[in-house]
Amino acid sequence: MTHTLLLYYLVFLLPTESCRTLYQAASKSKEKVPARPHGVCDGVCTDYSQCTQPCPPDTQGNMGFSCRQKTWHKITDTCRTLNALNIFEQDSHLVQPFEDNIKISVYTGKSETITDMLLQKCPTDLSCVIRNIQQSPRIPGNIAVIVQLLHNISTAIWTGVDEAKMQSYSTIANHILNSKSISNWTFIPDRNSSYILLHSVNSFARRLFIDKHPVDISDVFIHTMGTTISGDNIGKNFTFSMRINDTSNEVTGRVLISRDELRKVPSPSQVISIAFPTIGAILEASLLENVTVNGLVLSAILPKELKRISLIFEKISKSEERRTQCVGWHSVENRWDQQACKMIQENSQQAVCKCRPSKLFTSFSILMSPHILESLILTYITYVGLGISICSLILCLSIEVLVWSQVTKTEITYLRHVCIVNIAATLLMADVWFIVASFLSGPITHHKGCVAATFFVHFFYLSVFFWMLAKALLILYGIMIVFHTLPKSVLVASLFSVGYGCPLAIAAITVAATEPGKGYLRPEACWLNWDMTKALLAFVVPALAIVVVNLITVTLVIVKTQRAAIGNSMFQEVRTIVRISKNIAILTPLLGLTWGFGVATVINDRSLAFHIIFSLLNAFQGFFILVFGTILDPKIREALKGRVASAKRSSRISENASSELSCHPIKGPS
Repeated sequence: MTHTLLLYYLVFLLPTESCRTLYQAASKSKEKVPARPHGVCDGVCTDYSQCTQPCPPDTQGNMGFSCRQKTWHKITDTCRTLNALNIFEQDSHLVQPFEDNIKISVYTGKSETITDMLLQKCPTDLSCVIRNIQQSPRIPGNIAVIVQLLHNISTAIWTGVDEAKMQSYSTIANHILNSKSISNWTFIPDRNSSYILLHSVNSFARRLFIDKHPVDISDVFIHTMGTTISGDNIGKNFTFSMRINDTSNEVTGRVLISRDELRKVPSPSQVISIAFPTIGAILEASLLENVTVNGLVLSAILPKELKRISLIFEKISKSEERRTQCVGWHSVENRWDQQACKMIQENSQQAVCKCRPSKLFTSFSILMSPHILESLILTYITYVGLGISICSLILCLSIEVLVWSQVTKTEITYLRHVCIVNIAATLLMADVWFIVASFLSGPITHHKGCVAATFFVHFFYLSVFFWMLAKALLILYGIMIVFHTLPKSVLVASLFSVGYGCPLAIAAITVAATEPGKGYLRPEACWLNWDMTKALLAFVVPALAIVVVNLITVTLVIVKTQRAAIGNSMFQEVRTIVRISKNIAILTPLLGLTWGFGVATVINDRSLAFHIIFSLLNAFQGFFILVFGTILDPKIREALKGRVASAKRSSRISENASSELSCHPIKGPS
């Protein structure tokens, strides 16, 4: 009897101090392919420049390098020896020739032909490629080809997966899960290869049919167990014990299903669990995530009726000082989420988690990421603030439309309101695109959408800053009368060139320079990369430079206001202080001075207080612009009162006209 199953990836990750333990151990044992040196490109190495080098002899593909700190660093590698001509053990002379290159960046295409041939040559056990795959070097191009092959096999075979097929499939996967291959995953151009492999293995195992006897398929780097269950079982658990870091030391992991949960499932049902000792480090290496793997990675294929499962993980690094956290893998957004699991018990030896399977949460782990400050307070502040900001900006623009003709009668007021309208419009678009980017699944699953969202967030927020710079220059124009000889049309053209031209140039150059080398986006979010290309500087540097210029402008305004009050009475001095305070309150949101608090979050990125202050001041910027830039402007209030009075007069005139028309005597026929 076949039942619908839910697939769960149960992954155990741990604290930051040991985050490189598994990775470094793998790096030391990184498999080397005999080749001539390819670590230096021809030409001068200038920061952020890139080049490609051909692969060593007897391999296909190329290697990409990027210059950082005057040194060439390899960033991509597609070198491979496997292809459709040599992957099969026998009858290779019958294989029809293909093009030289197998496209490895997309998980469809020519390797489907290899899959078709595989299913024709050895449909019973898929064994006719095992020998050549096992003899192939574990270089990045070969890893990508094998991942692609495993993916296509998992999608091509929908029924009839028996123990023999599962054994062959595990043997193929075991080759690229080898600890000696971990560091090579870093150079595969498509960063999604690691969890494509994880999905493919579980998808294939999901179709495994368990007859009467339990299944136990054990390799060094992948161990699969499965059995049938029924409601009268007293409970079920899978216990794995596997070696870590090429040592004789073994760690254990357990998946437990309680008797109460088993009573919910129909009889008979089947449960399959898979353990990986290296996939956590591979995910870290390929996704460039700074997280710690401190135990086995466990996957489980469970009947949909199961609502709770328990996980017990033995720790690799047994330290009392490290705080752990249970999280679940969000299957739609491909990120770790704190809502799926909770910690039941923890000590220096092991951790126990209880997790809630659902359609959203399909894997579970214990995770720590040092560069991401997770806080529910920050999330609420951000989205509540952005929601209020968006509504405030829409209201601000509506008011400007209503009073435009009344408040733009002079050249200086016209230019001032041009700046305010464009600051509000660009900030509105920036906030909307920020929300769009935050709801995307990230660069792994929606790369093109993520690139587009990041570009628009970058462009519109830069436009906000450059229009704030234009506003500051306009204030200087009013103070110093620098451009008094320029006509109005030239001033408007200059403002728009600064407000939109400069941001467009910076955003376009940034994406053009970094995206070809996959260095535009950060792995975990739709935003500018920092670790690889420092693309984030294309936002931070101009933004903070403009904040400094605008701060100087505000200082000049304060100095001029103080000079006007020198020698006056105490009453005049008090009025001056009030004027200065009012100017600061108005200019701070309009000139973006609150963004200066971003420096504090850069200096101390672990301080929740700094992050909360920064979020409060800037998520609500649209609201502050509405209040201090529009509502508190006396000319706008006067114009609004005039519009309201005019509307009331028009309403009374309309009512009087209607009344006179209804009360006028009607002359009868003579």
